[in-house]
Amino acid sequence: MIISGEIKAETAEQLMRSRYSAYATNNAQYIFDTYALKSKQAQSVEEISAWAKSTTWLSLEVVPCEPLSYEQLSVSLLTTDPSLTKSLPTVRFTATYLVDNTLWKMSETSKFVKELDEWRYLDGDITEHNKVREIKRNDLCPCGSRKKFKKCCAK
Repeated sequence: MIISGEIKAETAEQLMRSRYSAYATNNAQYIFDTYALKSKQAQSVEEISAWAKSTTWLSLEVVPCEPLSYEQLSVSLLTTDPSLTKSLPTVRFTATYLVDNTLWKMSETSKFVKELDEWRYLDGDITEHNKVREIKRNDLCPCGSRKKFKKCCAK
């Protein structure tokens, strides 16, 4: 419902979860639209879509965390965006995904801002990004379906 625009994300965590779902369903326009204005300049719908198409998202684990304090924020960020308050909400998550028969695990602490009364993704600090293993055609699919990979998520 958040992705369709029927309701707005009420928290940074809701926005982060909706962005994960948008990646999983290749809704590149939604992902682009939910970037903060400062971050949107470095993005394109085409690049987001290409990444989403090449990736099969398998799982998401969210760990809410405390906002970053004023002292933890970069001075350049604060001076270029006067609308920021003394802290930014953050959400920590771990996602697993497949790209070309390879299982990956990524953890990030994402930062969010409110712009025009809507949550937007500012940026994130990746704390882990590891190749877990290669998935062979006859292995069980890592999505949990209990099917062989070649009959499930293999592309």
